[in-house]
Amino acid sequence: QVQLVESGGGLVQAGGSLSISCAASGRTFDSYAMGWFRQAPGKEREFVAAVTRSGGSTTYSDSVKGRFTISRGNARNTVTLQMNSLKPEDTAVYYCAAGWTVVVDPSRYDYWGQGTQVTVSS
Repeated sequence: QVQLVESGGGLVQAGGSLSISCAASGRTFDSYAMGWFRQAPGKEREFVAAVTRSGGSTTYSDSVKGRFTISRGNARNTVTLQMNSLKPEDTAVYYCAAGWTVVVDPSRYDYWGQGTQVTVSS
């Protein structure tokens, strides 16, 4: 079992940058692909980015490609989402998730954090 705790959310102006992190407990962190999802009020949870177990391959949604970067540190059991050129439409609660493979379907992930709020002001 894996427990996930996100941190680093906050308020930032449009065009700014923010980095959010997810710390995982357990000794099997490198057995899981890791993903970031987000959910805005009144909307469904949507895929943002994911990284393979080794960190060697990443996948992004079209809406964040070129602006966001996902990375993981298996030695420290962490996964980070660096967000640049933020837009008001990026405002959401961001969740990290652990699953067996990199997929965009949130139902395929087994473990979830509690979420961290990211607010981008215009």
